Amino acid sequence: MKAYIFPGQGAQFPGMGKDLYEQSEKARELFEEANEILGFRITDVMFDGTADDLVQTNVTQPAIFLHSVILAAVLGDDFKPEMVAGHSLGEFSALVAAGALSFEDGLRLVAARANAMQKACELQPSTMAAILGLDDFTVEDVCQQITEVVVTANYNCPGQLVISGSIAGIDEACEKLLAAGAKRALKLKVGGAFHSPLMESARVELETAIVATTINQPVCPIYQNIDAKPYTDPELIKKNLVAQLTGPVRWTQTVKHMLEDGATSFTEVGPGKVLQGLVKKVDAAVAINSAVLEQ
Repeated sequence: MKAYIFPGQGAQFPGMGKDLYEQSEKARELFEEANEILGFRITDVMFDGTADDLVQTNVTQPAIFLHSVILAAVLGDDFKPEMVAGHSLGEFSALVAAGALSFEDGLRLVAARANAMQKACELQPSTMAAILGLDDFTVEDVCQQITEVVVTANYNCPGQLVISGSIAGIDEACEKLLAAGAKRALKLKVGGAFHSPLMESARVELETAIVATTINQPVCPIYQNIDAKPYTDPELIKKNLVAQLTGPVRWTQTVKHMLEDGATSFTEVGPGKVLQGLVKKVDAAVAINSAVLEQ
């Protein structure tokens, strides 16, 4: 079975999507439609902006989403997913690619999500850190011992977790996790504590937008971040999208479930190859590749 996976924040790079724009009339039409919906020329930032320009949340999230869903759209008959999943933001890309969300609605939700998250970041200084070389249980146990807000946010692959919380909480957790045997504890250059209780204001704001949006049954199951299980029911998909903002991204568990359910290959659709590396850490033998537009 063919599994298609869609990257999240951090996969952006200067010039992203320019090749699609130049090679495909359909891609050009979708990019120009996105410029109109967003009210600014995001293509100018994607194609000609610097890395610093692209790192702003209100640009980053729509840019990665657009690269992913437009690439999927122009693949035509070559894109035949039997299961899909997306890492955090990538879950919205996966839903559009699988026909559950329209391009327009998906982009509007992603823009609303980015703005809501940015506002939540400004409410309280917070951050995230990558913890390398420790098992899940130890990381969870240390986080639970800290009185400040600190939670496991991303289960990326065995031995690589990301924690999220207040700045003081992350500092204390990093110190304790290094003492517990972590190889590294790296604070990330992010604007806030994504996938933690500190995103509650964003969750509330986004819930209103998601509830008002039409979500159809996807053409194949989508394995959602919140519990790594496959879904096709639109109402459950909505509920899980809302929960995702304050809950963890269970990527390790998602890949394992997809493999158990018959995935024989993984194709990453969008910028970069981050997810391919994570899949390889779960199963080194599985076939992985990037989606590319044929010349």
